Amino acid sequence: MAEVTLKGVLKDFGSTRVIHGVDLQIKDRELIVFVGPSGCGKSTLLRLIAGLEDISGGDMFIDGECVNQRSPKERKIAMVFQSYALYPHMSVYENMAFGLELSKHSKESIKEKVMEAARILELTPLLERKPKQLSGGQRQRVAIGRAIVRNPQVFLFDEPLSNLDASLRVQMRIEIAKLHQDMDVTMVYVTHDQVEAMTLADRIVVLNAGRIEQVGSPLELYHRPRNKFVAGFIGSPKMNFIEAKVVGVAEDGIEVSVVGSVAVKVPVDPAGLSVGDSVEYGIRPEHMTAGPEGELAGKVEVIEELGESHFLHVRLVNGPLVTVQGRGDAKAKCGESCMVRLDRSHSHVFGGDGFAVSKIGTLGQVEMTTVLEGA
Repeated sequence: MAEVTLKGVLKDFGSTRVIHGVDLQIKDRELIVFVGPSGCGKSTLLRLIAGLEDISGGDMFIDGECVNQRSPKERKIAMVFQSYALYPHMSVYENMAFGLELSKHSKESIKEKVMEAARILELTPLLERKPKQLSGGQRQRVAIGRAIVRNPQVFLFDEPLSNLDASLRVQMRIEIAKLHQDMDVTMVYVTHDQVEAMTLADRIVVLNAGRIEQVGSPLELYHRPRNKFVAGFIGSPKMNFIEAKVVGVAEDGIEVSVVGSVAVKVPVDPAGLSVGDSVEYGIRPEHMTAGPEGELAGKVEVIEELGESHFLHVRLVNGPLVTVQGRGDAKAKCGESCMVRLDRSHSHVFGGDGFAVSKIGTLGQVEMTTVLEGA
């Protein structure tokens, strides 16, 4: 198999730079996922790895060899695109075998490779069918099978599930995860769907405007985002952000006032922070509870029912609109007043530069007190 290493990789389209000096090491047999908003450069970066675009600067290595000047065919990669791109007049078998036939493989070798890929993807009963006789999920499996038969060093996936409906996306996510476990190969996967990223990845690369914001395991990014961009992008719904001020600094953390009335003690490194500094307090919807008791007063504006849970969009008094997750059987009505309680074990603080203030040790316990008037 193979490692993929990017060193200072740049990509320009005319006078516009879209990839800004990316450094990244993708480990052998790792499944790494590129995520980010539209236009962040994730598909462009994948195409650079594939050799479908020429890099404008830097170096790229696959299995320790520089591939800057190598064609896609010479890089020993296989790519699965968003569109299935199957030949409609060919059977499943013929679609999977076509690339091998162009490469002048023997009929015996082609049959062996296609039958093995069909077995892995459970396509054996479908080999004589044409693409129009297949479901969307089956067509995508054929496209993946066409990549498998090439026995590549690296698999590249460019938003392969975006054309499928919700239930098929869940099924195909499981199949791709099983495929990675069974084949034990290096995979690079691009998606805009963070649920795909969280459930599939060994590590996630969060991209923004052609730059890497953070690389880490799904839970590392979720619980310890490097900056406000990552905190707001990873998690659905995204993290709530509330303007705050530092009202206390100690060796074991800081206190920040939220909406001017509540001080939250957060176990973060106080270095560089002073009383009076403006910061942002961050907390995820599942770490907030709406009910008759709590620290922050607000009014329910919108309710999203999901069955097993619901999301309340609560307008805080003298504060922003926040999202609160609750149990599906919890009673709530639009327009009613409520109190919001903040989970005492999860809080984040972001400085004026947007970077997260480093936590001390584990997430720790968060103490709360009411800010005395005039304090």
